[in-house]
Amino acid sequence: MRQRILALGTAVAVVLGLAGCGGGGAGSGVTILRVALNQTETHPSYVALANYSDRLEAQTDGRMRLDIFPNETLGAQAEVLQLLSDNIIDLGIISGSQMENLSKDFLVLNMPGVFDSVEHQMPVVHDPEIVGELYTSLEDSNDLTVMGGFTQGSRHIYVKDEISSLADLDGVKIRVQESELNLAMVRALGGSPTPMAFGEVYTALQSGVLDGAENNEVSYFTQKHFEVAPYFTNSNHLVGLDYMVASTEMLENLDPADRQLLEDEWVNTYLDHTELWGEATQEAIDGARAGGAEWIEIDQAAVQAALEPLADTFLTTPVQRELYDKIRAAAPSQEG
Repeated sequence: MRQRILALGTAVAVVLGLAGCGGGGAGSGVTILRVALNQTETHPSYVALANYSDRLEAQTDGRMRLDIFPNETLGAQAEVLQLLSDNIIDLGIISGSQMENLSKDFLVLNMPGVFDSVEHQMPVVHDPEIVGELYTSLEDSNDLTVMGGFTQGSRHIYVKDEISSLADLDGVKIRVQESELNLAMVRALGGSPTPMAFGEVYTALQSGVLDGAENNEVSYFTQKHFEVAPYFTNSNHLVGLDYMVASTEMLENLDPADRQLLEDEWVNTYLDHTELWGEATQEAIDGARAGGAEWIEIDQAAVQAALEPLADTFLTTPVQRELYDKIRAAAPSQEG
């Protein structure tokens, strides 16, 4: 607890020191919205957010922009959620797993197999008919509003020592994001799940604390995990999702026209990110292979069979089942 308080104190000092007296209040002259991100400046999420800021600034003659804090500058995502809830910062890119810890209904969008592809995922996570109630469900309890999401692409397992099947994962320590679903997912695949903050993974792989991790090609390359875990499987166990989470208080205090602009330009931002993501994924594959990484094929049917029982275990309420069914019905392969 003491470490958490110290981390929050450090983050607050960073925000106040670097962002000055900006913020989202109406009538403040210049509106500077502070955004937390756990990725590097070369990651598609950072690039898309920087482009978002440029468009806001251009359309308001410099009156509105984003101040982006990358590389977990403001702490791990649990700390960022607290800063958002306390209205100390304005926006944050938050993983689906972290949102599960606030409301179990968010786990529906994190289920293995709920999305067939990025092309299925992105329209669904921006369809108010499907996710509108979910996205406003934390406003009263946590002062958090979800604006939409960035894809994490398909996620896979990468390890220090070569594997050729799920049987080879027995006892292998795999980093996961902290949620019961992610723990169960890696156990179902045969591994030993190890929750850990994203920024600690490289050192943990290097030192042997971890044997592997699960993530997408872009993070694998941009975080240089290929240097310490050179075997990348095609497990394709999940199409991951990051949310754009806003302080509800900030949104309510914005001038209505500014809020509308922020929301309108968010649409262009997630579309921009999706295009950047596709380009970055191929660049990451090429770069990691050039750096010595090897791609390993494992049985996709075996992966799907191992993960299939998780839906019955984790979808325990009618609301969750209804949301899951709506998402599956929106899959291109399900459309008539």
